[in-house]
Parts: sequence; C-alpha cells; structure tokens
Amino acid sequence: MSEILKNILLVGSGSFLGGAARYAVSLLMKNMSKGIPWATLAANLLGCLLIGMLWAFLDRSTGANSSWTLFLMTGFCGGFTTFSSFSKEALMMLQLGNYWNFAFYVALSVVVGIALVAFGYSLFRVQ
Repeated sequence: MSEILKNILLVGSGSFLGGAARYAVSLLMKNMSKGIPWATLAANLLGCLLIGMLWAFLDRSTGANSSWTLFLMTGFCGGFTTFSSFSKEALMMLQLGNYWNFAFYVALSVVVGIALVAFGYSLFRVQ
C-alpha cells in the first residue's frame, strides 16, 4: 500500500471515530438548555483540550509526522471538531511571535466564517 493511501486511511478512520464521538456528545446533551448550543461548545472545547494534550504527547514521543498524529490529531480531532485544529494553529502562531498573523487568522476565521455560514444559509433558505 502506498504511503499516501495509508495516510488517507489513517485520517479517514480517525475522522469517522471523531464524528461518531461528536454525535454521541450531542445525544448525551440533547436535553440541555436550548439557548446555547452546549453540545457543540462541549465538543469544541473538549476537542481543544484533547488536541493540546495529544500535540504535546505525540510531538515529544513520536514526532510530528507519525501515523498516530494523523490518526488522532488530524483524523479523530478533526472529525470531532475542526475548532481544535484552528485553535492549535492559532496557538502555534502566538508561540512563534506571529502576532499580526494570529490576529488576522483569528479575526478572519471567526468573522468571515460566520458571515459565510449566513451567506450559505441565505442561498439555500426556503422562502
């Protein structure tokens, strides 16, 4: 099996498990208050904690390009929440002292991301 195919399967299987875990969180929290999307917030924040822990552990023990990194960080955490990847990348910019890039990336991701969700919704909204 080629290295690329192996890596795609690692990310895909991790993403499948992460997506299933996210769905499980939504089922467990379905009776929570409806004012705030608590299940999404919980998944995003838990994903941030998890990717931070995995990043520290895997970088120290296996290196940044290991199969475990692809399966757990890119796959599982990516399937569980993309917010965790966004947060890790933003923290890396801060750690490297790229403050302007950090501010630009965070502002653009949040503001434009929300605007694009609204735009996409408006394109397909039933009148």
